[in-house]
Amino acid sequence: MKLSDFDFDLPEALIATRPARPRSSARLLVAQGTSLGAPIKDASVIDLTRWLGAGDRLVINDTKVIPARLFGTRERLGETGLTQSSMEVTLLSPTASGGWSALIKPLRKIRDGEEIAFAAGLRATLVSRSDGQAELAFNLEGDAFEAALNEAGAMPLPPYIAAKRAADEQDKTDYQTVFARQTGAVAAPTASLHFDEALLAALAAAGVAFSYVTLHVGAGTFLPVKVEDVTTHKMHAEWGEVTPEAAAEIAATKAAGGRVIPVGTTALRLIESAAKPTGQIAPWQGETDIFIYPGFEFKVADGLMTNFHLPKSTLMMLISALMGQERVMEIYKHAIDTQYRFFSYGDSSLLLP
Repeated sequence: MKLSDFDFDLPEALIATRPARPRSSARLLVAQGTSLGAPIKDASVIDLTRWLGAGDRLVINDTKVIPARLFGTRERLGETGLTQSSMEVTLLSPTASGGWSALIKPLRKIRDGEEIAFAAGLRATLVSRSDGQAELAFNLEGDAFEAALNEAGAMPLPPYIAAKRAADEQDKTDYQTVFARQTGAVAAPTASLHFDEALLAALAAAGVAFSYVTLHVGAGTFLPVKVEDVTTHKMHAEWGEVTPEAAAEIAATKAAGGRVIPVGTTALRLIESAAKPTGQIAPWQGETDIFIYPGFEFKVADGLMTNFHLPKSTLMMLISALMGQERVMEIYKHAIDTQYRFFSYGDSSLLLP
């Protein structure tokens, strides 16, 4: 398997910079079967009940995205007087010591022990640095930290959107799922962005069940694959949890012959991580760096609802493991030819091998 096997040409005009409104009006590509030429149908997300019904279980990632981009000022009193430097901080993940791992631009203009002041009374001290990343200690914690961060921070839009426009207040709603409960992600589980009250009501009426798991999506989800032999790629680690309740629900669905369909690659990676030791879904908590590429044997997932992914990304490799690499290229050619919108704010697909 070579990196080039997962490449394709995407017209830039198909990269979505705002979501569909209402959320469930986004387009839905439904691909059934792994054989070339198997059915591909065009629908809308609100039409999910045409393919899902009683006995099916959707697995949802309930992580909550924090407004992780902060803009502040570093002040320094030196021989020439008070100097200031503008700083851009992107929070990455909490540290064991209670601080945050972060990216700082420009990192070279701040010394260890110096402070950065943000809006809403939020301040951070640079504790240490390593491999281009910094560890920050904030002056607030708990609810006070969350309130100040919500006021001072901006949503960490993916690079391909941020390059086109700055995040704004609308993104604090748009880039958050209706399921968001557990604070800690710096990127959204974007397949779930399509769910709204109308869709939830339709699914409930059709008898579709839901289970909730948590995977705090990190900025590493946007890191490019740089090796030509994809099997040598090192995945980033993310913290996740499958509760005893969720594991029992998923196991019961499998035992009854129902389908377990994760909403998003994050939920899929988590439940397959939880099943990795024994082949059976079980309660699980910890860091996962599971890398799913063609040849992977799925233990839990019977399908996947997911948005359209970046060329040469680990997510293209994941869906190729599920559907087959040639089949995925056929699906993506159809999506491009029929003008589906791509990436985080784009349209969605339902992949049923």
